[in-house]
Amino acid sequence: MYQTIKIYAQRYPFSVFVITVVWVLSLAPFFPETPLDDIPFIDKWTHFVMYGAVSLTIWVEYLSQHQAPNYRRLLLWAWMAIIAMSGLLELLQEYATATRNGEWQDLFANAIGATLGTIAGLLISRL
Repeated sequence: MYQTIKIYAQRYPFSVFVITVVWVLSLAPFFPETPLDDIPFIDKWTHFVMYGAVSLTIWVEYLSQHQAPNYRRLLLWAWMAIIAMSGLLELLQEYATATRNGEWQDLFANAIGATLGTIAGLLISRL
């Protein structure tokens, strides 16, 4: 398992970095208040952007390394696995942290972001 992770980290370092940042931000015990907190649904917009960025990052980094992309693999790892990871993180927030709450609305925003990131990745791959 460690070897597989090491191979992916070497081959797709930016994607691994972005995914790690999402995990850290999702499980961090606190967030400072910001002026952006007054924006309606800022939390959902943040989830949407984070997961769109994760998906798109995976697409771009994969496409830059492969001349003949495997679209099934991309759909699995840059879309479905990201949504599954999102669900896992929401469950961990709810049941494994004392300061965070898992929310269905966050999962929905994450899924929309990952879906739009995947659509953008598909468009990029066609160009």
